Amino acid sequence: MRTRTVLALVFDGVLSLDLTGPVEVFAGANAWCAEQGLDKAYEIRTASIGGNPVRTSSGLVITPDSALDDGPAPDLLLVPGGEGTREQPDVVDWLRGNARRAERLVSVCSGAFLLAEAGLLDGRRATTHWWLCDTLAGRFPEIDVEPEPIFVRDGEVSTSAGVTAGIDLALALVEDDLGREAALTVARYLVVFLRRPGDQSQFSAQLAGQTAQRRSLREVQRWIDEHPEADLAIPALAERANLSPRQFARAFTAEVGTSPGRYVDRVRLEAARRRLEDTDAGIEETARNCGFGTPEAMRRAFIRALGVGPAEYRRRFKPAS
Repeated sequence: MRTRTVLALVFDGVLSLDLTGPVEVFAGANAWCAEQGLDKAYEIRTASIGGNPVRTSSGLVITPDSALDDGPAPDLLLVPGGEGTREQPDVVDWLRGNARRAERLVSVCSGAFLLAEAGLLDGRRATTHWWLCDTLAGRFPEIDVEPEPIFVRDGEVSTSAGVTAGIDLALALVEDDLGREAALTVARYLVVFLRRPGDQSQFSAQLAGQTAQRRSLREVQRWIDEHPEADLAIPALAERANLSPRQFARAFTAEVGTSPGRYVDRVRLEAARRRLEDTDAGIEETARNCGFGTPEAMRRAFIRALGVGPAEYRRRFKPAS
């Protein structure tokens, strides 16, 4: 097994977690290799324009290992995001002239904008933080921007959504290189989900929907989250909020930012996913306990949202016993 070089590009205004999250995954993979008596899988270094120290968006100062022009082309070039991506002409110029020499090119969050500016995403599928997807698509119409997935892999170029999605993408790369057991061990060590599917939506119901302003609606949200198996039709929820169905639907949508039906659908999907990942409950039992009623209804919801049915989802994403 050869050691792959990972070059993490840093610049003023970089978001520190976009950088350190994936780097910790690769470092964790090295620790796993050491436990197995293997040579380390990744040689990790950081680099900036001129090798100068950079200040992250949170104020931390990072002293890179080298200048970007030092050393051979890496096997994997990691481009994080952050506020600093807005004004980095030198970084864009360097990427335009050098990034294609890397075997694999990876961006995290708004790092996709640096790749886009350098023309590296032209004609490709890509994603970024959900808040920025419309901006990316508007500025770069030649890119097929996908706002839903947590990461998108198009050939040798991979882009991920906001912050922690970079960890998911790094785990997927580790699994490619070292296998499932290594990725599982690293994920457990970092206390994160193993291999969230790349086409999983960036939005959880709680993230996509903001918390309602009035207390009665917040209580309804809590009830939905805790009782996905209950009657969650609009009349039943409206009664809990002491509103007419029409008033409830209008107020919920205005304050939460999504319709009651869509919120319920997402909560039920998340509840089913967790059961499939974390328990041995059968498909029929899971469908019943998560409010789908029938396995077929749950299967349709999974395929619509995740691209795979419940049984296949469990096969791919439930850790081995």
